[in-house]
Amino acid sequence: MRRRLPALQEDFQSYLLSLSGAMEQEIVSDTLDARMRLQIYADAYRLRLIEALETDFVALRAALGPEEFDRLGRAYIDANPSDHYSVRYFGRNLGRFLAQTDPYREQPVLADIARFEWAMTDAFDAPDANVATVADMAAVPPNDWPGLRFALHPSLQRIDLQWNASAIWHAADKDEALPAPEQAEYPVGWMIWRQGLQIYFRSLSVDQAWMLDALGDGQNFAEVCEGLTEWIDAQYVAGHAAGLLKQWVTDGLISGFIN
Repeated sequence: MRRRLPALQEDFQSYLLSLSGAMEQEIVSDTLDARMRLQIYADAYRLRLIEALETDFVALRAALGPEEFDRLGRAYIDANPSDHYSVRYFGRNLGRFLAQTDPYREQPVLADIARFEWAMTDAFDAPDANVATVADMAAVPPNDWPGLRFALHPSLQRIDLQWNASAIWHAADKDEALPAPEQAEYPVGWMIWRQGLQIYFRSLSVDQAWMLDALGDGQNFAEVCEGLTEWIDAQYVAGHAAGLLKQWVTDGLISGFIN
């Protein structure tokens, strides 16, 4: 009895992901046996996924070297089979994989590099959106400020890194010798975002990182100012918060103001 196409497709996908399953029984060939024929497709599938990782993680590949990166890619494929129809999302768990898996977790800088590069990918692929202007900010009535909330631009990514991943990425991007890994005393906040087709990134002080996270969580201006008093004197906190907002509006990080 001839099997239906969806069942064959499911078996074929299962074989590509696990190198096992019922698909071998469906292959008839006078030249190569079923396993060898299927292996051709499985190898091509894995090579395509590794190529996608090479595109998304240029600095990580430079840090590891081509051969070790290839081994990493194959280990990652085995542990995290692609679960999305688009290859664009395949590398989204690589940072976590590096942080949790031997021998890579013994070099925590690798996970930071992967997380930094993936944040840039997410920023670049994020949808377009309007950006607020300084004139929009100035037009907000004074009485509205305490309850004002802020819509962040969809491209904005917030991560914390403890290693010099940005410097390593910059050197790899310029095809220069990579700097030695350097660990900060504590995790440093970073923001990565897009203006037009250009990606930008900047490190954040502790209060800046907290405030940006608070805006993303939907806290209003009064709540943000109250939270900032952990670092800023109460008499200066409103001006400090407004100054940061003005800078972020100028940078294109704020899409709008919500009353």
